[in-house]
Amino acid sequence: MTTPPGLDLSRLAQYLDDKAPGLVDPPLTAELVAGGRSNLTYIINEVFVLRRPPLGHVLATAHDMSREFRVISALGPTPVPVPEALLLCEDDAVLGAPFYLMARVPGVVLRRREQTDPLGEAGRRKVAFAMMDTLADLHLVDPADVGLAEFGRPEGFLERQVRRWTAQLDKSRSRDLPAADALRDRLAASIPAGSRTAIVHGDYRLDNLIVDPDTLRIAAVLDWEMATLGDPLTDLGLLLAYWNILERIRLDANPIADGLGAGAGFPTGDELLARYARSAPLSDDLDWYLGLACFKLAVVLEGIHYRYTRGQTVGAGFDQIGNLVPPLLEAGIAAINGES
Repeated sequence: MTTPPGLDLSRLAQYLDDKAPGLVDPPLTAELVAGGRSNLTYIINEVFVLRRPPLGHVLATAHDMSREFRVISALGPTPVPVPEALLLCEDDAVLGAPFYLMARVPGVVLRRREQTDPLGEAGRRKVAFAMMDTLADLHLVDPADVGLAEFGRPEGFLERQVRRWTAQLDKSRSRDLPAADALRDRLAASIPAGSRTAIVHGDYRLDNLIVDPDTLRIAAVLDWEMATLGDPLTDLGLLLAYWNILERIRLDANPIADGLGAGAGFPTGDELLARYARSAPLSDDLDWYLGLACFKLAVVLEGIHYRYTRGQTVGAGFDQIGNLVPPLLEAGIAAINGES
């Protein structure tokens, strides 16, 4: 098998033999998991998963392997389903970047309508509500109880989010995006008081979950690279941006939202919120959180577009990513105006 970009299997084998002898049987094989838009994910010997940052241009703090490893380790004993964390390597000399190894969780990742249509209406509703129950479970975990009391700085979290994503955009600017500046200004001028403090996933959506195909339960939550302590309604805003906003943006091939939202036969965004509210509290400021989510998602996708234009991404579908950014920004402005 050809070694995927971003891995040196001989160096990896030497490292594992030294740090965790007997964990992985040689020879090593690796397969790049399709669908990832940021950190790179590989299946090792069909039973382990390795995560490392993307190649090339990397935004500061956006690809911190130690944070991912720490949070899934902490959540292991909780009701939130996560893969078993096995080994963290912070030595760049091994693979050129930090990485970690976790157990592979059996199940499916639902990304396309060809996967979600066969579930039928009842199956889609079951998956969607399981997704919301799992998010509520996450937001109800007391960070101090799992050793994450110092995992973030909740005070001023929303203000820092606006500043952070503005700074991230500035580091990836390669074209004129006036709507980005307009949305940033509207967000900064209308920051709500905030709700409460919880563990925030940072990119919670259906295709960051592994679903058990037999029970349609959530087998694992993946991609914790943006996790922190903060306002849990930011997770809800981002989920609604994927569910309601991206689903409406029609491209020749939408690389992200093909199987999401009411347009794909799932419950509506309002139904998802009602399900979440059965277990965890909401607020009256969700339009602002949706506007922030559109801004954040546009910045993330602009960073991916930046890397794509420089040949620094791996995988299919990146040619459409940049086309999602302008309509996302316009949708964020509409949300802030109460027009979502």
